[in-house]
Amino acid sequence: MFSKLLAGAALAALVSVPLPALAGAPDRAAFQRSVDLREDWITLTRDVAGEASWSADGRRFAYRKTVEGGFAFVTVDAQTLVKTPAFDAARLAGALGEAMGSKLDPLRLPFESFTFGEGHTIGFAIDYAGWQCDLAAYRCAPAPHDQARPRGFGVVRDLRVPADNHPRRSPDGRYEALVVDDNIVVRNAGGSDPLALSTDGTPGDFYDPETIRWSPDSRHLVAYRVRPGYPRQVTRVAAAPEDTLQPQVRTQLYPKPGDAVDQERPVLFDVAARRRIEVADDLFPNPYQLSDVEWRKDGRSFAFEYLRRGHQQARVIAVDAETGIAHAAVTEDAKTFFYWDRRFSHDVSGLGREILWTSERDGWNHLYLIDGRTGRVKNQITRGNWVVREVVHVDDARRQVWFAASGTHPGKDPYYKHYFRVDFDGRNLVALTSADATHEVRFSPDMTRYVDTYSRVDLPNVSELHHASNGRLIATLERGDISRLVAAGFHPPEAFVAKGRDGKTDIWGLVVRPRDYDPAKRYPVIENIYAGPHDSFVPKAFWPFGYHSGGDKVIGMQAQADLGFIVVQIDGMGTANRSKAFHDVAWKNLADSGFPDRIAWHKALAAKDPSYDIGRVGIYGASAGGQSTLNALLFHPDFYKAGVAYAGCYDNRMDKISWNEQWLGWPVDESYAAASGVDHAGNLQGELLMIVGEQDSNVDPASTMQVADALIRAGKDFELLIVPNGEHSVGRSTGPIDYIQRRQFDFFVRKLAGAEAPKWNAPPLSK
Repeated sequence: MFSKLLAGAALAALVSVPLPALAGAPDRAAFQRSVDLREDWITLTRDVAGEASWSADGRRFAYRKTVEGGFAFVTVDAQTLVKTPAFDAARLAGALGEAMGSKLDPLRLPFESFTFGEGHTIGFAIDYAGWQCDLAAYRCAPAPHDQARPRGFGVVRDLRVPADNHPRRSPDGRYEALVVDDNIVVRNAGGSDPLALSTDGTPGDFYDPETIRWSPDSRHLVAYRVRPGYPRQVTRVAAAPEDTLQPQVRTQLYPKPGDAVDQERPVLFDVAARRRIEVADDLFPNPYQLSDVEWRKDGRSFAFEYLRRGHQQARVIAVDAETGIAHAAVTEDAKTFFYWDRRFSHDVSGLGREILWTSERDGWNHLYLIDGRTGRVKNQITRGNWVVREVVHVDDARRQVWFAASGTHPGKDPYYKHYFRVDFDGRNLVALTSADATHEVRFSPDMTRYVDTYSRVDLPNVSELHHASNGRLIATLERGDISRLVAAGFHPPEAFVAKGRDGKTDIWGLVVRPRDYDPAKRYPVIENIYAGPHDSFVPKAFWPFGYHSGGDKVIGMQAQADLGFIVVQIDGMGTANRSKAFHDVAWKNLADSGFPDRIAWHKALAAKDPSYDIGRVGIYGASAGGQSTLNALLFHPDFYKAGVAYAGCYDNRMDKISWNEQWLGWPVDESYAAASGVDHAGNLQGELLMIVGEQDSNVDPASTMQVADALIRAGKDFELLIVPNGEHSVGRSTGPIDYIQRRQFDFFVRKLAGAEAPKWNAPPLSK
């Protein structure tokens, strides 16, 4: 009884405390300002520089920076530090626009960086497609690309695409090898006297010409024999194609979890003796992927990397060239998953005696020196409660490794990247970066200098040139100026840290408030979610430079916040770049998405901030973030009330094989169904808007339609926007971005703020 009285008194005390007033509803002009925010804000910054790229000779480097009206590319002489325009932007815009069939703004060229090519050429990518431009003649064209069938990471070859079967010349120039009728043939370099080294190749078990590798002494060659997997095709209908009236049917090779993948086995030939040498596959059974073969410098052996299907074992396999006997030079076993994309392997001096290898065997991703003959660890090179993020360079002669790491500064943001050099024996660890920020370093080809571009979400980019021997500063190249942006009302996002589900682990997030934020008002909360286990996602760098820095996410969050919300992003457990235990939460558990950590983080912030209305929390995300958005409403409807899900992989059995088998394993089991938005659609309680591009080539758009079907059958109300011709990035970097963003803004204003969205069928506002 006494406890009930205390509880009642506490409740009365809470009720008696006046809560902040609710934030008001935005008008149409506010919506337009949010839609236009990115362009408006870029024009208010100066000298915010992106990452540098070096020429092959190391004499110059280039970067992009903000200038009046947009962006400009600058080239710097590495010796004199004289800056010049990288090219005539107007001429390049004209040449590239002509090649692309569109008009381009010289201050808004559609790429963020370029590489120096031969002569006066540069290369760059636009929407993942390669381009090259001749800066002498100012002519641009798509870059030549390999038409060969793809290899690796669970790929199934499309046998309709011809293989690249040009003859492979031996190092001594005397012979060439190619595939004829699915078999290996060797002939003289002039094409005479062909000799079939194999006769057992068939279309269903062929020798792959793209995998032919000669030994350095030209005595041996090795090639993969391939038994093709299941060529699953995804079919899409273009209902409103741009070039024809009638709809078009489009197909795409798209392996899914559980599908049979190509099975590759190395076959060794002694060319001089015309002898085939069998390589037993006992050490690499059931491969998901074999890497390209690499011959050792002395020609006495070759090696390749093996990933067992299920992602729980990886090896470096070495094969003796005379006997074909294989041994495991490195073996890595995992109880959960081995993260193949983050592996690093380096054959010291190219002889196979020592191998540099990254491993999480002590609970953190670190560098090890392995005895390549026995597979035993000679010594652990790096150690501590931090992670090696990337190996940048290995100097075999000096026995040194250059690498990036995070979590190296106790008490600081554990996701900030810093750069180091260390000896193979773990001694002489040298820090090359020191500023309390996240760093992107680009070294000169000879490793004597580097350009360090560092920033935080509250610190605009600083770009510096340093000596690589000791990190000494040579010159400050650029220092971002955001004074006009600040005068226009910019407030940087706030970092917030709270304990996760275990009450011990720090969970880091970011808070974006409206520019007219009033702590005396209460604001609905929207979480921007991406919980893909392949990385961490809360932006750490300053914002004008797109996906790599996470910048577009900050601007998008600010645009949404300005309509009367507090917008946040959080890295919960199950994401990368922390400890192995932190990451392992995702294993066979994609429905989790770190929600117990996220909800604890929200509650901790709400306890400190009365304006944070934890009773009105929404969520949005794309791709894996779209799946998490739906699952927030299905599995945590008591907390998340509304969600906008873009291009979600809502059922992992419908999505690409590579990403899903990495985290859910093989064979396909109940863990796939446990995360399925289709199987659990009947749980929907909150408000849902799904957005999908009709021609999504990354995530099968049928996944969205299957959720829609399940929701209809369950009698659930929801909203659906299908964008004709839209791709996977629709609404974010492609498609009718303004329209789709406005639909998201409208949705949250209606569902969380309880206000009517402006009418949009009236004439547009003039800017």
